[in-house]
Amino acid sequence: MQQDGQERAEAELQEGLGTLQEGLGPAEAVAVLALLEEHEEPLLSRSVAFAEHLDRELRELEEANLHAILSSEQQLAQLMGALDEALAEVGRVEETLQVCEELLGAVRQQMDHIHQESSLLHRLASNRSRLMDEILFLTSQLQLSRDHCAALSRVDLSSPAAIGACTAAAQALSSCLDLPIHPCYRKLQAVAEQLILFETLKQNFESSFISHITNIFELQGNSQAPALGAPTGTVAAPSHRPHHEELLPYAPLMAWLRSTNPALFWDLPKVYSQNLGRLYEREIRVLFEQAKISLSGRRKGSLQETWEKPAGIRQPRWSLPWSRDRQEDALARGSMRRVLERVLSELQPLCTSEQQFLQEFFCLGCDSVELEVRGSATKAGEPTAPPEDPPRTKSQSQPEEATTQLLSEIFSCLEPELRAFLDVCSKVQPLGCLQVLVTLSDSVLGTWGPSSAPPSSFLHTLLGNVLLLAKSNFNKCIGTLCKEMEEAKPASRTRGGILPCVSRFQELVALSEEVLQTSQRRGELDRAQLRLASSVFSSISSLSSANLKVNTDMVMMENFHHIHNFLCQRNIPCLEGKKREAKQRCREHMEKYITTYVGQPLESLKNFFEGVKARLAQGVKEEELSFQLAYSKQELRKVIEKYPGKEVKRALETLYRTIHKHLSPEENLLPVVWQAMEQGFIQQYREFEELIQRCYAGAGIALDFTMEDLLSYFNSITMANM
Repeated sequence: MQQDGQERAEAELQEGLGTLQEGLGPAEAVAVLALLEEHEEPLLSRSVAFAEHLDRELRELEEANLHAILSSEQQLAQLMGALDEALAEVGRVEETLQVCEELLGAVRQQMDHIHQESSLLHRLASNRSRLMDEILFLTSQLQLSRDHCAALSRVDLSSPAAIGACTAAAQALSSCLDLPIHPCYRKLQAVAEQLILFETLKQNFESSFISHITNIFELQGNSQAPALGAPTGTVAAPSHRPHHEELLPYAPLMAWLRSTNPALFWDLPKVYSQNLGRLYEREIRVLFEQAKISLSGRRKGSLQETWEKPAGIRQPRWSLPWSRDRQEDALARGSMRRVLERVLSELQPLCTSEQQFLQEFFCLGCDSVELEVRGSATKAGEPTAPPEDPPRTKSQSQPEEATTQLLSEIFSCLEPELRAFLDVCSKVQPLGCLQVLVTLSDSVLGTWGPSSAPPSSFLHTLLGNVLLLAKSNFNKCIGTLCKEMEEAKPASRTRGGILPCVSRFQELVALSEEVLQTSQRRGELDRAQLRLASSVFSSISSLSSANLKVNTDMVMMENFHHIHNFLCQRNIPCLEGKKREAKQRCREHMEKYITTYVGQPLESLKNFFEGVKARLAQGVKEEELSFQLAYSKQELRKVIEKYPGKEVKRALETLYRTIHKHLSPEENLLPVVWQAMEQGFIQQYREFEELIQRCYAGAGIALDFTMEDLLSYFNSITMANM
């Protein structure tokens, strides 16, 4: 019972504490909790006494607070007095501020008036300054000196100094016309009159300058080309440096005309190309005529030379003259190469200098900024240097279309004349088309050094086009030669030896290698030599025994052996495969020849044992073969009796004479073929001996001659014919 009462008291206490905490602030709640923790034991056991203790402390605190309030009353009275004094002071300050504000209002009005007057004065001064600047600008910039006006009016272009004066005047006039004038100023009478004066000077000067420069073009175009009376062997093109030096002082005026009146400017290149094109046409024709005279002087009648064929048949245009002296041929080839190189080396400076002149004189490829720079650089009238060989710079890697078009019009006859001359060169010499191809390739690829055409030049492009034609002509030439070799037939009942197509192939290869001694390009030649080799192999393989008095295999063997020896001497990399093929086919045809003739001295024995081998192949047993009537022991003895030792030696001597008759003396193959024949005959003898031992064992049958006899026969025949 008592325990239940304590629990209820604790519960009420906890509830009261919770309500107390809700009504207190955070600091007060902390203080109450600290007090409760301090008196935790008495609070639980004696709550009534604790409540009385708290009540006493509360009364003590209230008494202390009351005493404190009573003691601070005097201080409050002092504070109130101080506040009243402060309020009075604030009133006095406000009155002073109101007076000051009234005074400042009057001053503000006066300052605003002064600011307005100052602003008006500043604007007036600024307007006067700007007006003075504009007046000075118009009077100073829109003004040409008397010297400039006189130079533009007289248009004196007779000397470099006069040209420089006209150039400076024209540049000054352009500066006046290009001034950024406000449209309103153009309505001023003085400005309008000045602009009209400038435009009149400009038009008059343009007209006079164009007339003057056109006259120079016509005079240069009508100048005489060099006479065609140069000595034989002299091939030279005249230099156009004097013409260029005459025109280059006008380059600044051309740049000025291009910037001021492009429509009039672009008519001048057309006039130049029409007039100078005629001069270049005459000079180029004279140049090629000199070259043709130089060729014909060295090689009279070379175009009418022909192949030496039986029956007097005229040779095709690509054929080679075989009767010509080799030393004379070499000299003629060297002469043609030098003439062709001379022609190309003369064309290179002619075209390159003209291209550079056009780019400099007509400002081709220059933009507006470059034109301004060029014009400003020549205001002082400094002369322009004549054109030198153009450096190979990046800016020249892609010539302007206008330059290319202009050069094409000026040199319109160059490509046709060059093609005609190259065609003449191709006809003058055997394989002249190869010499043309090699020389053009060296020029296009720049292997001549400074004498080669620069990659970006007009001539380089033209030579590239002609080079394609030269390649086509060379391929046609090789195709014609290949067809001639493949279709060539030996004369009726030819005695063999080296065929004409083989000799032609040999001379073609030697000639082409001689032509390419100074060149590094072998691509086209390697392909051509392979085609020629294939054609000559095909021609040899297509030989027919109907047209030969000797064995076909022997002729093929000799010709393939000749080709192999020739290729071994030349050591041409692209023909290594053909060299091995020639060696292999030579061996094959020798084996066929040996197989055909090795049985002739013992023909009956060979036929007999051929039959024996045939019966064995049909399944007849070796021990039963001698019982067949056709291959009995008696028949074998009859056949052996036909070939005593003396008869065998006589047959071998006849065979030696036959081989000697079949072979040509040029190749010296008789010892090789005779040795191979000896080996074949010995092998045949051993085969006969083996068949006798296998099929006629115990019959006491043997050939009338031994291996030693055979060796002595061959040795004696060899020694007798040494």
